[in-house]
Amino acid sequence: MREPWVVGVSGASGTPYARAVLSGLLDAGEAVDLVISKAARLTILDETGATVRDAHWKDDVGAWLGRDLGDLTYWPAGDLAAGPSSGSYPAKGMIVVPASTAACAGIAIGLSKDLLQRAAEVNLKERRRTVVVPRETPVTRSHLEHLIALHDAGAVVLPASPGFYGSGAQATAQQLIDFVAGKALDAMGVAHTLLTRWKGELNAQRNPLGGP
Repeated sequence: MREPWVVGVSGASGTPYARAVLSGLLDAGEAVDLVISKAARLTILDETGATVRDAHWKDDVGAWLGRDLGDLTYWPAGDLAAGPSSGSYPAKGMIVVPASTAACAGIAIGLSKDLLQRAAEVNLKERRRTVVVPRETPVTRSHLEHLIALHDAGAVVLPASPGFYGSGAQATAQQLIDFVAGKALDAMGVAHTLLTRWKGELNAQRNPLGGP
């Protein structure tokens, strides 16, 4: 039985994080159900120039990711009768990346204004692994309260906060993106090689020979 990861992309800046997570899941041979909010389409267009249209999703998503889509199914965000809207639909869990403040609020209070929010609520109520990647900064009290509510409901709240110990101060944007994506995949229990892991030695990651 097909058991996908549901990936929700909301309208916050940071769609390269979503692209890296999706590529990591597909590289690992995982099945993916993709939901892109209406606001996220505008953000993807603004940040990458890529267009995502429901009627042409295979071509558009393939062009955005720059790769073969493997076992990926796309669900329009307005389709509240879609598979991921039901708890009886099989899924391993869900990640929302990036997670806008509106998406976090909607999921936390069970608003279910679109398929992304509904699917996240379903995964929480079914006690499936759910990861939320907020990117907004600074944050208001209300946003913090919604993140606490998500944590208390069982979600992993994983801010898009890259570390530099694997690549140093001269890290490229892609290395920092991959670090966050790798941490997200760790939280999902999906194997990957996106980041250099801490080995307990200062500078060891950038100097494998161990010299000064």
